[in-house]
Amino acid sequence: MGFSKDFLWGAATAAYQIEGAANEDGRGPSIWDTFSHTPGNIKNGDTGDVACNHYHHYKEDVALMAEIGLQAYRFSISWSRVLPEGTGATNEKGLDFYDRLVDELLAKNIQPCATLFHWDMPQALYDRGSWRNPDIAEYFAEYAGLMAHRLGDRVPCWITFNEMVVVINCGHLPGSCHAPGEKLDRTGALKVLKGMLLSHGRGVEALRAALPKTAQIGLAHCGVMNFPASDSAEDVEATRQSMFGVPDDNGSDLHSAGIYLDPVFFGKYTDDVLTYFGEDVPPLSPEEGTLISQPIDFLGINLYWGRCVGAGADGKPETRPHEPLGYTDFDWPITPEALYWSVTLMHERYGVPIMITENGMSNDDRVDADEKVHDKERIEFLSSYLRELRRAADEGVPLLGYMQWSLMDNFEWAEGCSQRFGLIHIDYETQKRTPKDSALWYKGVIESNGENL
Repeated sequence: MGFSKDFLWGAATAAYQIEGAANEDGRGPSIWDTFSHTPGNIKNGDTGDVACNHYHHYKEDVALMAEIGLQAYRFSISWSRVLPEGTGATNEKGLDFYDRLVDELLAKNIQPCATLFHWDMPQALYDRGSWRNPDIAEYFAEYAGLMAHRLGDRVPCWITFNEMVVVINCGHLPGSCHAPGEKLDRTGALKVLKGMLLSHGRGVEALRAALPKTAQIGLAHCGVMNFPASDSAEDVEATRQSMFGVPDDNGSDLHSAGIYLDPVFFGKYTDDVLTYFGEDVPPLSPEEGTLISQPIDFLGINLYWGRCVGAGADGKPETRPHEPLGYTDFDWPITPEALYWSVTLMHERYGVPIMITENGMSNDDRVDADEKVHDKERIEFLSSYLRELRRAADEGVPLLGYMQWSLMDNFEWAEGCSQRFGLIHIDYETQKRTPKDSALWYKGVIESNGENL
């Protein structure tokens, strides 16, 4: 069966990680500007001020996408580039940039897929209460409507939020290593989550009101993505519990997919979430539940690795020892089985088509004496994960596309520029772009529609 004939092969990026031009053409600061400029927050003191300078190199970058043969490109919009204060006056030069980018993509027959929020809230909105501001959902809807009116005639694919789970766990809890670096208790973190959920709902409403009926709207999620120790019914059920229940088998309170996605699809928290968190959970009224659960067309999954899970003596999930295929430069285990099981179980629970919105690996990539980058490790990684995705396609899981992370090496958040995920190598001093061996390999995968793995 394999991948469908309309399956989209692409790559993904995020605005703060690649655009640079942080202080140019009217862009306002975001929380990541503030966070990265705070000493001690980012490895080597790196910032996204320049990053890949995509703002000035976008034509070259789109040309490289075309050389690779990409059919789609997932990018995010810098909220503070188009609305410097997060609301109110628009920045025409910022809007013009995304106009030019989209037109350049379409000229190369590459479908744009726009993400509205990939972690870079305007600093001005954070100063006004961030996701706890009672008006935040209206501000987000204003932003979503602005972009839909501006780009909706040319952009057919939209994502409201990228990885709420990371925003909560890495940016708003003790031990935070991401912007804004808050250290809230569980009650405070769940209030932040409610603000994001309401904003997602209002954002979907605003997009639907402005976009053509053919537009596809979703959101991108990562988190607990596990795989069973065996195909036994008991281990598969334990894996379900570990992904959607609380706490998960690793003892984490706020990683369960059910906390983030059940309200989006069902308009309410499940009983086990309400029982476990008790009064820490801000209540959802029926009207709020209806707003949050506006119908969406697909679920994006960002997946890099997972844990092996089996059923314990009491039937509850427990992590099992598992030897991965290896480790990435980030020291993440290479576990391709997790991709098959994540798309299978996510579709089973939520019933919508799946798009892989991120998947890839960091590697110690270098330009060799022959001026090429021989990243055989990435080729092996991608091949193993894509074979598992094809297995899911063979079994009938509806899959819309695959966005490799990332198009190019970039500013990797708290790790600065030390981790390289790209199909294209970036020399940050000279801004020279060098397609890696994996880019040529990926071109062949695209041409064969995933049969050449």
